[in-house]
Amino acid sequence: MRRSRLVVFVSSLLLAVGTALTGASAAQASPLAAAGGYVALGDSYSSGVGADSYISSSGDCKRSTKAYPYLWNAAHAPASFTFAACSGARTGDVLANQLGGLNSSTGLVSITVGGNDAGFADVMTTCVTGSDSTCLNRINTAKAYVDSTLPGKLDSVYSAIRAKAPSARVVVIGYPRFYKLGTVCVGLSETKRSAINNAADYLNTALAKRAAAHGYVFGDVRTTFAGHEICSGSSWLHSLNWLNIGVSYHPTASGQSGGYLPVLNSAA
Repeated sequence: MRRSRLVVFVSSLLLAVGTALTGASAAQASPLAAAGGYVALGDSYSSGVGADSYISSSGDCKRSTKAYPYLWNAAHAPASFTFAACSGARTGDVLANQLGGLNSSTGLVSITVGGNDAGFADVMTTCVTGSDSTCLNRINTAKAYVDSTLPGKLDSVYSAIRAKAPSARVVVIGYPRFYKLGTVCVGLSETKRSAINNAADYLNTALAKRAAAHGYVFGDVRTTFAGHEICSGSSWLHSLNWLNIGVSYHPTASGQSGGYLPVLNSAA
């Protein structure tokens, strides 16, 4: 009888410990599921341009049900979800149009912004249509902007987020490198592809620096997109598309779920 009672006691204890550990793991995986709301801010890389399945009510903002914010919300069920990211948004647009969902109960904020301010679309157009030297000159102009003007604009956005959501965990997410180098690839020269990748690195460095200055987390998607750049044979990015120019150089649905979502999962 004593042995039977001991077996029952030990079994019950192990079950209780296992249940507690499972609950703790679940809480760690999604600490904000019950703690606060999630607000997704930013540009087309957060709204999901290029992933299709756009929400009709989002209009020209082109918010997609396959975008990483929508996927994170579906998986973690935060107390509330505000999907404010919008195609084409610059820092000024975020300040003017996207901060309404932030409040003292907001637990998580994600944002991608800065690419449009730095003139990314014009950089790509110039590099596609112009010579190597024209491309490099345009990239140098963009880098000069990133050095001189963008940090102040980012500071304004990051400070406004903290003022409206003082308790939120803020994840600033960057941009991928766009091209696989050292491969045979029809289109842009190796010189242009390398310069474009370096420009993405330059922008990401600036974003990470300003995020750290505000105590925010920087989510680096270059690691998750490695091996899935344009010219890789398994690209998670749209290459130049003359029939639908707006999706060019944006993540596909696989890029959102495989490139961006894991970074937010890790950082949140």
